[in-house]
Amino acid sequence: MPADTTLHGSLPRHDSLTKVIVAATVGNVLEWFDFLVYGYFAVTIAEVFFPAGDPTVSLLITFGTFGLSYLMRPLGAAVIGTYTDKHGRKAGLTLSIALMMVGTTLMVATPGYATIGLAAPAIIMLARLLQGFSVGGEFGSAVAFLVEHGGGRRGYSASWQWASTGLVSIVVALFGIVLTTELSHDELVSWGWRIPYVFGLLVGPAGLYIRSKVVETEEFAEAKPHSLPIGTLLSNQPLQVLLALGASVVSNASYYLLLYIPTYAIKTLHLHPSTGFIATLVGGAVLTVFSLLGGHWSDKTDRPRIMLWTAVLFLVTAYPVFWLMVAYPSVASAVFAVGWLNLVKGGYSGVLPSLMSEQFPVETRAVGVAFSYSISVTIFGGFAPFFATWLIAKTGDPLSPSFYLMATALLSLIALLAIRRRSA
Repeated sequence: MPADTTLHGSLPRHDSLTKVIVAATVGNVLEWFDFLVYGYFAVTIAEVFFPAGDPTVSLLITFGTFGLSYLMRPLGAAVIGTYTDKHGRKAGLTLSIALMMVGTTLMVATPGYATIGLAAPAIIMLARLLQGFSVGGEFGSAVAFLVEHGGGRRGYSASWQWASTGLVSIVVALFGIVLTTELSHDELVSWGWRIPYVFGLLVGPAGLYIRSKVVETEEFAEAKPHSLPIGTLLSNQPLQVLLALGASVVSNASYYLLLYIPTYAIKTLHLHPSTGFIATLVGGAVLTVFSLLGGHWSDKTDRPRIMLWTAVLFLVTAYPVFWLMVAYPSVASAVFAVGWLNLVKGGYSGVLPSLMSEQFPVETRAVGVAFSYSISVTIFGGFAPFFATWLIAKTGDPLSPSFYLMATALLSLIALLAIRRRSA
């Protein structure tokens, strides 16, 4: 078949896999840059936008706002996922990154509470809601795009969704290490925390340009879109949604607990702020490598089996690694714990996107992956730092976050066993 240079863009129909990966993951980079900065600098952002007499209350409000944005994710998944399944992967990817840029701009430009009072937290909440809506559809659109362009390397191609997250973790952690060690507390609160947001915002225009140059996937071009994909999904494929949701539970819970580690290191272990960032830097590198290895391996063997074994590892090692950090609070123990959990997560999450995509046909793939993932991340991911902070405050047990991780691992194990049985 001759290359198509007119119907779907200015490039030939068969883009290189490298170009496809860059185009799909650039939005993921912007998304996670914004979310990771918010999570890693939660203590500082709490002081800037949500001051309260009790530091724990201030932090809870900050994480509550972080979690609030996740309530918008299912709506964004339904709207943008439906748009993607009707108008194409390229169209959905372009829309989601444009909306992300607006939310990130608000984070960069909004003055603190001391300057504009209650308007400051109100604007930050609006920015978080807009971010939640836009990224709700991003994951499903990007996974559909990667899988449909991936051919026989679907697992490897889709694994870049989590590998790119690991790369972003490294960059944000470097910002954290430099800013928390080189700036005074007042400088960090006054302007230092905004620097990584400004850097992340620069990704937006580049992402829009790159995505404007890619071509549509052949699978979508040959499919016959439904008039309302979200309606078809909910009426005809509820079991697939439930199973995909369940499979993603421990992936989301583990990542957002890892996102909580810098705060955990400061507030619970009373370590220097740079400790959490150093551990996160190592963890990001491990997540990048093992996500790609997991995705590559899944193209050669049974995907659910890989995820079953790594879910078991989450279940049996969550408590010991938190115990290690509490019993021996240091840079070394934090690095080991975060490194190990990211290794297990890489093996699990590197396979997850391709496995989720295989639960849905082309006509509902973007909205199916986006909607099931967004429900999971809203319930089990976005509020994980809030629940971790609350559990420690209520129980006085610094190990309590590990029980949350173990419970989510059990839920995912059940879903994976059902998926494997259905595919047998």
